[in-house]
Amino acid sequence: MKKDIAIKVSNVSKSFRLPHEKVGSIKNAIVNWRKKQKGYETQRVLKDISFEIEKGDFFGIVGRNGSGKSTLLKVMSQIYAPDKGKVSIHGKLVPFIELGVGFNPELTGRENVFLNGALLGFSREETEAKYQDIVEFAELERFMDQKLKNYSSGMQVRLAFSIAIQADGDILLLDEVLAVGDEAFQRKCNDYFDQLKQEGKTVILVTHSMDAVRKYCNKALMLQKGKVLDIGSPEDISNRYSIENLGTRPSGPHKHLKGDMSIKDLQVQLISQNKVAQDEIIEIRVSYRNQGSRGTYPVCDLVDLDRNVPLVTAGSSLTKREYVSRSWKIKLSSINNTNIAASVAVRDEQNEVLAFVADSDKPKFILRRNDYPDPMKPTTYALLFEKGEWNEQ
Repeated sequence: MKKDIAIKVSNVSKSFRLPHEKVGSIKNAIVNWRKKQKGYETQRVLKDISFEIEKGDFFGIVGRNGSGKSTLLKVMSQIYAPDKGKVSIHGKLVPFIELGVGFNPELTGRENVFLNGALLGFSREETEAKYQDIVEFAELERFMDQKLKNYSSGMQVRLAFSIAIQADGDILLLDEVLAVGDEAFQRKCNDYFDQLKQEGKTVILVTHSMDAVRKYCNKALMLQKGKVLDIGSPEDISNRYSIENLGTRPSGPHKHLKGDMSIKDLQVQLISQNKVAQDEIIEIRVSYRNQGSRGTYPVCDLVDLDRNVPLVTAGSSLTKREYVSRSWKIKLSSINNTNIAASVAVRDEQNEVLAFVADSDKPKFILRRNDYPDPMKPTTYALLFEKGEWNEQ
């Protein structure tokens, strides 16, 4: 069956000139030209990008800062023209890229609603009809007759977002708008995205949040240095993103047992500080590549180095994915000045260890508390899994 394509990006490349010196006069420009000196270098931001987005897709685009995500969105929005290649769009496209562009700080919130509405193509009658919905969503009823320059940055973004979502488009381009406003307002935004998904709108989401990719997207693309590194399911792309970008360096040489070399790039990262207080959350992340055919799962044991006793074990579900990334959040209480190490291993379906982190590479930290624990009270541990559920150990 023929695909119903919303956006087709074909061999798109985009470059920018980065000046090395300021040419302040015609004389300087002529001198540089005579010397055959270029006062700039060419930065290739997008390099032969090709992919298709079908109608109804919630399509995620991920990548590190500088990978070309925002430039790609602006090319797709026709803000930038590509140096070569083509972008075909089938439907009305609404970009959520620079929220609040066109706002005038000397005008009131009410006046800026009509100004921004006009920039989005609304007639005055359409803006008047949408005005109450905009104000209620932004939760700014008391401030609409106040000048925008007296708004906080969060209030301005909330107003801009509330106006933007009134635009009725077939295709929406969202650039990191999930971070809009405070926690309560973000919940309203999440409800809006859930509604978009239910309505079958085509949405392209650029984000650094892998939780958002897993929650909303049905497909995802990963950019690296201006090239498409991978396209696939949200889970695969999220795991690969974590593996490619989790840490600046691997945890070090790791040992393989039984000659098994299928586990590659085993990395362990301690997110919290090396010294943490009691009841603080300790976050540990593990990632690796499984090049074998067997299912695997990572296990993390926290060990009290002073007493040489295990404290808590964090496990995960079995998976046959090539790119595996897991994180655990752990809270330890009633422990005093304890040296702790995170012992990480990768196991297979038969619970056999395939690889583990060597002793010299285990993340280590000190857990401190001000008051000495009551020896009559048992030591308590709490393990917070990635799904956000507390489990007493």
